[in-house]
Amino acid sequence: MSDIDFDEDEFLYDDDDEFIDEDFTEIIKEKEEKKKYEVDYKVYSIEEIEDFQNREIEHVANIIGCLKEHAATLLRHFKWNKERLIELYMDKTEEVTQEAGVIVDAQKLPKLIKMQDFCCDICCDSGDDVESLALSCGHRFCRDCYSQYLTQKIKIEGECRNIQCPSDCCNIIVDENTIKLLVSEDTYRRYTSLLIRTYVDDNIFLHWCPAPNCEYAIECRIHDADLQRLVPTVKCKCGHCFCFGCGLPDHQPCICSLVAKWLNKCRDDSETANWISVNTKECPKCKASIEKNGGCNHMTCKKCKNEFCWVCMGPWSEHGNQWYTCNRFEEKTSVDARDSQSKSRAKLERYLHYYNRYANHEQSAKLDTELFEKTERKMEKMQKSSELSWIEVQFLKEAVETVVQCRNTLKWSKFYIKFVFYV
Repeated sequence: MSDIDFDEDEFLYDDDDEFIDEDFTEIIKEKEEKKKYEVDYKVYSIEEIEDFQNREIEHVANIIGCLKEHAATLLRHFKWNKERLIELYMDKTEEVTQEAGVIVDAQKLPKLIKMQDFCCDICCDSGDDVESLALSCGHRFCRDCYSQYLTQKIKIEGECRNIQCPSDCCNIIVDENTIKLLVSEDTYRRYTSLLIRTYVDDNIFLHWCPAPNCEYAIECRIHDADLQRLVPTVKCKCGHCFCFGCGLPDHQPCICSLVAKWLNKCRDDSETANWISVNTKECPKCKASIEKNGGCNHMTCKKCKNEFCWVCMGPWSEHGNQWYTCNRFEEKTSVDARDSQSKSRAKLERYLHYYNRYANHEQSAKLDTELFEKTERKMEKMQKSSELSWIEVQFLKEAVETVVQCRNTLKWSKFYIKFVFYV
């Protein structure tokens, strides 16, 4: 018998195993329930994004041994690619800091002071009681001029990460602490809001929710190559569902590149195509659309100068003096010309067929807002007239959302059929 005794059951089973097994089962179940066309994503609030920024700034500041304000400037210059920043900084410190507009050797932040014999180079104000400030570059200006300069940059020009020293030919960036020291609270809030927005805009895996007045951002680790095989549909906490790849509302099953082509075609061609289909015929030679504006059947294409008959579409050279009648409808050249036109017109009619159905679903989608309002009123009425709770009547809202989603899928399916099977 071994010197070490143990209970076999205790060795094989632990009190926590049950919970571990349950958690593991939930993970497996979640993986199995995930559809092939679904993507992983996370929704973040502004507070969470700001926290991400601060953690990355602190991490870089600790690695390269500089002030957080300088680390923030470097990160924004490298568009938050901290791996590349650290790599280049360790290899070419002076070149990187000069390009980014930072003097990292400065271990103290700028502060307002009063100096004897000071004269501001902008307003020429002087006096021992004038407060002034200088960045690490040494260019000193009075508080009022600096404040007006920063306010102009932030509130009027919408600048935040590349606000340079007011001195000509100086690229030193004004740090966040200095801006907070010099501008009003309202301007500083605008400044921090712009910084958060640029943080999201610089990250290819982060997008703002496009819904009006929504301040959430979505993270989705999707690459451009993936957009050729799937539609990365995400849903914000505000309820808006959209494609992470192009920002448009959910357009499954059509990939982004096809949707862009379709929308451009719809904007340019829909009304024109309807009129062309009714009022014109195509030149048998160059396929240019021609409108008949007189009684004679002898047509001359202005584009390629081809002469043909309006009735049979055959060459005019075969018609002799038959200006207003045509007896060559069954000639091979005429039949071939009409066949070519028929194929072209068939494509146009097919496009109009699918466009009209797409447009019908699009119009129906615009009425969904009214439908949602009616549903909410119905839910309130049902709750008052029955013993059902507000949670129990949520099935009505879920039913409407399902109908809306089905209509949206049908809308894009019309286009998908046209492009995949006919184009």
